[in-house]
Amino acid sequence: MTRLRVDAVLVQAVIAGALSFAHLHDLAAAAGQDGWKAWAYPISVDLLLVAAWRRLRTGGPTRLAWCWFLIALAASLGANVATAGLLDMHHVPGWLRILVAAWPALAFMGGTLLAHMESEASAIPDPTPQPPAVEDDQKAEPVFAPVADVEAPTAPPAVEPQPTPAPSAAPAVPVPAALVDHARKVADDHHARTGTPIDTDTLRARLGVPPQLADAIAAQLA
Repeated sequence: MTRLRVDAVLVQAVIAGALSFAHLHDLAAAAGQDGWKAWAYPISVDLLLVAAWRRLRTGGPTRLAWCWFLIALAASLGANVATAGLLDMHHVPGWLRILVAAWPALAFMGGTLLAHMESEASAIPDPTPQPPAVEDDQKAEPVFAPVADVEAPTAPPAVEPQPTPAPSAAPAVPVPAALVDHARKVADDHHARTGTPIDTDTLRARLGVPPQLADAIAAQLA
């Protein structure tokens, strides 16, 4: 069987609510509100207190919710203090009778404002601007950026023909066939760009080989 667990906070809430309810009833009855009207006053105060607290919990207008919460709390605490022997319940002052008589209208106004005021989050407009709607029959025309005039490539400067070095009788060092093929491509590319055969120094610089190897390669390319 499930045991019933007694919550101390819930018990305190029930006791406080019952005492506050009774004190509000006694104060309203002493102020001339007899019968069922005296019982309606504590219900009105408690409902306004709950409505203001709910607004505070759900992100409503903070100042308005706090204002009505304090008003309802003051009415409840005032009734508790007034009925504790500090007030002659048989001779209630006139200002208290006026306050009790005006309470229903005041509570109704507070509850209405709390129920119909928009929350602060929904009242703030969205700062992000929305783009204007484009109709379906309107097609966006492509926008082309201006293109700068392209200058015609200038012809390379004429290179004075250089005398072709005399090929050596035989390569001083052995040259791999793959390196010879690569050197021939480099020489052909140089001849196509400049119109002159490649010299040994340029071939050595393009291939990154020692002078002896460059001479041997140039001899085979001749």
